[in-house]
Amino acid sequence: MRERKSKTRTVLKYLSGFFVFFLLVAFVITCCTMLFVSLLRDSLGIVFTDEMIGTAAKLTFWNVVLLSFVFFGADLIRRRLTVERPVKRITEAAEKIISGDFSVRIPRPAHVGSDDAFGQVTDCFNRMAEELSSVETLRTDFIANVSHEMKTPLAVMQNYGTLLQTEDLSEEKRKEYAAGVTEAARRMADMMTNILKLNRLENQQIFPKTSEFDLGEQLCESLLQFESVWEKENIHIETEIEENVTVKADGELLALVWNNLLSNAFKFTPSGGTVSVTLTATAHHAVVKVKDTGCGMTPEVGAHIFEKFYQGDTSRATRGNGLGLALVKRVVDILRGEISVESTPGAGSTFTVRIRRAPHEDA
Repeated sequence: MRERKSKTRTVLKYLSGFFVFFLLVAFVITCCTMLFVSLLRDSLGIVFTDEMIGTAAKLTFWNVVLLSFVFFGADLIRRRLTVERPVKRITEAAEKIISGDFSVRIPRPAHVGSDDAFGQVTDCFNRMAEELSSVETLRTDFIANVSHEMKTPLAVMQNYGTLLQTEDLSEEKRKEYAAGVTEAARRMADMMTNILKLNRLENQQIFPKTSEFDLGEQLCESLLQFESVWEKENIHIETEIEENVTVKADGELLALVWNNLLSNAFKFTPSGGTVSVTLTATAHHAVVKVKDTGCGMTPEVGAHIFEKFYQGDTSRATRGNGLGLALVKRVVDILRGEISVESTPGAGSTFTVRIRRAPHEDA
């Protein structure tokens, strides 16, 4: 029943299209014929008989029918090639995207005349498909990485929880296992906190609250937070901080940058190594460098360190979750700064951050 209705609508559409062309051609030919006959009669003084008019009317009618059919057929072919075919391709591609296939691409239609509207629509559709494909890949990777990162602390807590149920467990072992559960829970809590921060930053739910402050003082405060770390690991500290370097930025977001960079430096610096922090100023920027004498990294690793959950040194994975540098990169981008890294395997890494100084210092 539905197919019959569809066929009926198609036939009616074709008939209405032909009828429109018939009326248009009939009107044009009638006007031209009347004008021609009128001029011919006035110029030559010819008298038309009823028989002549009847014959001419029949010829004209069939001429109109023939021309209407030709024009209708030509327009039908034109619509099939230049309208219906591109629309069908776009519709089929859209249905594939709706079903989850983001790899679909539409071939660009041949450019006919000056109207390239479908070509522009096709280009926009393909760019949209590429963006959706990238977003889907990121989403899938993000879920996979989160699941993987959560497995480790959960497994640790499960194992230590099982061991804590052992009878006749010594006090020393009980404290050791409890500390393991606490550390695993802390790692999971830190990961969730960083995920929420990164999500808010990427969705622009955090808006910078700028104020002027002394960047050197902030760096010193951030460094002092790791005093227990460098004393425990016997890491040497070197600082070269220029005085009176004022910046206009969001102090809380910048503190997140320094804390993550310093945490990363201490994480990869072995006992007896050195972590240095320098602050210099140019005419328009404050330049902060955080350098360590750790294991360093290859150019291949350096190209991915700002990606979420990426950890170049898997042997240190238990001390981080691969989100710190992704947070740093996003914050620096929001503050319209720049960040770069220089590293040599076995010789350490240097992270350089450039932040605009306060406006009154630009002169």
